[in-house]
Amino acid sequence: RSEAIRPTQGGLRVNKPVGSFQGRPIVSQQAGLTITRVGAYLGAEVTGIDLRKPLSDEQHGAVETALAENELLIFRNQDISSQNLMDFGSRFGELTVHPFAPRDKDISVLIKFRNDETNPPFRTDVWHSDETFRKEPPKATLLVAKEVPAIGGDTMFASMSAAFDGLSDRMQQFVSGLEAVHDWKPFRELFDDSEGDRQNVLRWEEIYPPAVHPVVRVHPVTGRKVLFVNPQFTVGIRNMDEREGRALLETLFQQAQVPEYQFRHHWTPNTLIMWDNRSTQHYAVNDYFPQRRYMERVTVKGGSVDGVERADPESTRKAIRRTTGKPKSAHGKPQAPERAKA
Repeated sequence: RSEAIRPTQGGLRVNKPVGSFQGRPIVSQQAGLTITRVGAYLGAEVTGIDLRKPLSDEQHGAVETALAENELLIFRNQDISSQNLMDFGSRFGELTVHPFAPRDKDISVLIKFRNDETNPPFRTDVWHSDETFRKEPPKATLLVAKEVPAIGGDTMFASMSAAFDGLSDRMQQFVSGLEAVHDWKPFRELFDDSEGDRQNVLRWEEIYPPAVHPVVRVHPVTGRKVLFVNPQFTVGIRNMDEREGRALLETLFQQAQVPEYQFRHHWTPNTLIMWDNRSTQHYAVNDYFPQRRYMERVTVKGGSVDGVERADPESTRKAIRRTTGKPKSAHGKPQAPERAKA
């Protein structure tokens, strides 16, 4: 054990630098980029890139790979324009228009979140994957900070591949093959009970009828199994009693709240985050009112959501793997006091 730590000048003992964690390198380099993992299950910082300049094919491939592997990428000190953001995002696929978000009046694919004392954020403080009410939910989302509050306004992310791994073998097998129903229910609050709005809602329901996705999806790049239900848009389990389905969903929703599967990002101006919407959920912490928070966002179109027939407990990677190989605790077994003699 003494080899794993070293003294500092102050006499304190700290861990030696390590090159890998859970079998994956902490720092890797590709196409001139340095990718440094910052979270156990998700999150990596990318340096050596200027997003104001066109992305080379080699850089594009490196970012694509890093996104799939780390699920969340952080690019700091990127003083980019809205056009730079759209150009970067479009390298990863077609940019889509969010039907209910506050988008730019001239550029429909650009979402502008301007939140302050007159315009509080709307329903972003709920765990969710973006737009799962679509038949083909987004592949990725890119969000850049333009102005941030002095305190608060963080965004939390959860790895839903780690969340699936953390389920028991029996639960993994039970939910694999099930299908869930997704609906744009939070945005219904934007409409009132007027005749015009009722007709408007009916038209939106024709465009976005309830979408059915597998409860467990397979990531198209990594092949990992991902828990693909969220409390914002998932409303039921197909072919399951409503009460039973709700109880199951509440259990599965709790997986995103496990701290070990999370990464909390503290925003600074000109930081861009790109997350894999196929394998993560996020939660915008609404604790900065009435401070101002200004963000710009684009969303990359996704594809079909493919599921699994069943989980194989012999091949699924478990979240408890973080304890694998650890020595037994030296704490020992506390002995209960002897019973008093009668």
